[in-house]
Amino acid sequence: MALTFGIYPGGLLGDDKGIVHPVRPDVPDRIAAALDALQGDAGPLTVRAYHSFAATVLPEPPTPADPCTYLERGRKLDLVLSYREPTGRLGEWLEFVRAAVRTHGPHLASVQICEEPNADLPALDGSTPNVLNALVQGVIAAKQEARTLGHPLAVGFNAVPTFDPADTFWSDLSAVADARFLDSLDYVGLDFFPDVFRPLPGDQLAEAVTAVLTAFRRTDLPTAGIPDTVPVRVCENGWPTGPGRPEQRQAATLATVVRTVAALAAGLTIDAYSFFSLRDADSGADGLFHHFGLLRDDYTPKPAFATYRRLIHELGNPPARHGA
Repeated sequence: MALTFGIYPGGLLGDDKGIVHPVRPDVPDRIAAALDALQGDAGPLTVRAYHSFAATVLPEPPTPADPCTYLERGRKLDLVLSYREPTGRLGEWLEFVRAAVRTHGPHLASVQICEEPNADLPALDGSTPNVLNALVQGVIAAKQEARTLGHPLAVGFNAVPTFDPADTFWSDLSAVADARFLDSLDYVGLDFFPDVFRPLPGDQLAEAVTAVLTAFRRTDLPTAGIPDTVPVRVCENGWPTGPGRPEQRQAATLATVVRTVAALAAGLTIDAYSFFSLRDADSGADGLFHHFGLLRDDYTPKPAFATYRRLIHELGNPPARHGA
């Protein structure tokens, strides 16, 4: 089962305290050239982008600033719409969702509603009041707008792995999810970063990836009433370099994770993988979150850049053939 591959090409990101700004600004020409090099003559990549909604406070800036700049050579947008409205109200949020589908529709491969709604951290939607209703109603609104306009985009949401047995996110979701939600849902994404926040011996990495993805498919999604016909996607995965984290190990970790995902794809109905991220926020910083890139902050490649390119060519969807 071939995977659709993607990547987040911006420099800005969130950590456990808030927003991390890149030490060097995004340079669109260099980002586009890196995406072209990754894609080569393989099938099109998806370009992941984030746009946050908040009506009563200043929202986080969209990132990358103009993602449509990078949609050459058949690439399409994997757009994340984040819900950050502290009052929990939904009316303007739902119009924000519909407007995003109208504005970007022809360029969209997918729309993700909310960003990690089960993670209660400052930069993530799980800390926002009424996020479950924002998630359910947002998925319905996005799909309705796409159907009305005739845009064949996939609508879904994402989550992080659940390690706390007392966590009630999936059962709480089942209580508010209705038939309209399930009819509108095209995928569920998983953001996970094995061997980043919980160190693992290298020989246990594939086993850990298998365990997390299997639990997500076989335990979490059924708890919410989501059938196994709805595909799973790896929406964010990566491994940072930096002090004590050699670049060659990043490349080896990437290869192990992606090959494990590909081996599980048919059995667990996994249809896509997206790497986080293209470029470091600050290659000279000590912080863990500053070094997730396949490129250093000056756009020079780490070994993992060539590794990801090879994996895309080997395991990705083939390029479209015209006139066949």
